[in-house]
Amino acid sequence: MELGWVLVIPAYVLGTFPTAILVGQSKGRDVTREGSGNPGATNTMRTMGRRAGVAVLAGDLGKGVLAALLGLATGQRGIGVACGLAAVLGHVAPVTRRFRGGKGVATAAGMAIVLVPLAAAGLALLWIVVALLTRTASLASVVIALGLPVGAGAVGRPAGEVLAFAACGLLVVARHRENLHRLVQGEERRIEPRR
Repeated sequence: MELGWVLVIPAYVLGTFPTAILVGQSKGRDVTREGSGNPGATNTMRTMGRRAGVAVLAGDLGKGVLAALLGLATGQRGIGVACGLAAVLGHVAPVTRRFRGGKGVATAAGMAIVLVPLAAAGLALLWIVVALLTRTASLASVVIALGLPVGAGAVGRPAGEVLAFAACGLLVVARHRENLHRLVQGEERRIEPRR
């Protein structure tokens, strides 16, 4: 086995970095006990304000970016993809928090920015459009998660890589199962208009 594959382990550890929890602690708050309880940018923004939410978004994006770059530094694109996926898994299922993590959207987006930048730009635009039309962040996130492998294929990535992105997208969708249930019931919380 290529030595570079061991980088998947530190990439996973990087993914476990508790951005939202640390941002909350800096304000004397616990994001896992407020709002939806999800340690992500959307819940942080809703419970602690836009600045805190942006800080979490930047941190979680950064985890995906750094992990993918770490893997690419070996000169092997496959290792870059694997490290990006490991960071998403670390965010979603951190061993440090009994595998109870976030939903992986921002970390997956960070990975995509490095590995498929053109597709990532298109997916970011799609997220904005869906979020504006539906005023539902979770639905927009599910749509771009499903769109990730489509975007990767559209920019010419090989089948193996498209399958890896599909696995990532399905993981993100699976983490949104409660949101999807609330959407069906008409109970999902909407994005609040700017005041």
